[in-house]
Amino acid sequence: MKIFVKLFLGIFLLSLYQCKEGKKVEKKTEKLSTNKKKTKKTLEKKVEKRWDSLNKDNVEAFFTEYGKQHKENKVIIKTKFGNIKLKLYNDVPIHRANFIFLTKLKYFNTTEIYRVAKNFVIQGGNSDETYTRKQRRLYGNYRLKPEFKSHRKHKYGALAAARDWEDNPNKLSNPFEFYIVQNRNGAHHLNNEHTVFGEVISGFNTMDKISRVKVGVDEWPEEDIKMTIEILE
Repeated sequence: MKIFVKLFLGIFLLSLYQCKEGKKVEKKTEKLSTNKKKTKKTLEKKVEKRWDSLNKDNVEAFFTEYGKQHKENKVIIKTKFGNIKLKLYNDVPIHRANFIFLTKLKYFNTTEIYRVAKNFVIQGGNSDETYTRKQRRLYGNYRLKPEFKSHRKHKYGALAAARDWEDNPNKLSNPFEFYIVQNRNGAHHLNNEHTVFGEVISGFNTMDKISRVKVGVDEWPEEDIKMTIEILE
């Protein structure tokens, strides 16, 4: 009888021990599973797309949507010679949205007015700064389709997009570089060659001051004309 009791007690204790061990293993397994879930979530966060998913293949779709969300159409160029205020046209929506996009990114703030063609145009949006080159590469050096409008002419003070003339049959605009017509008679030979997307509303005296700086044979000012561009509310 004593042997039977001892045997029964031994089996009961063994069963109890295995039960506890089983719970420990279960808890460890549960903990590992939770860690895996956390790791997966962490990885998912790391691979989230940038908020600005612009690339050379979705330019029109991106700026169409961006333009709906960002309706600003006035900016100010600040230079050591004074300020130039610009109005951007709403009927050239892709070019307007692109300019607002780059302005909000502060892209232009490391660029300069790098060309002064006297009695013709002043041109800006490029520089030798590393940041400038990085920003261009970041978005794949994309291009904009022209948005020619019969009533948007190269008048005095017109703001237009620069573009390559060679190997560019579709007259695609360079989104990063722009020029302002400084000739009082306009530059009408450029109509329907470059997209006009805005105009100067104040700061004509500043334009005249810039037009008088000394330039080299490449029309690059001998002294850098740095600028910043900001949104006007």
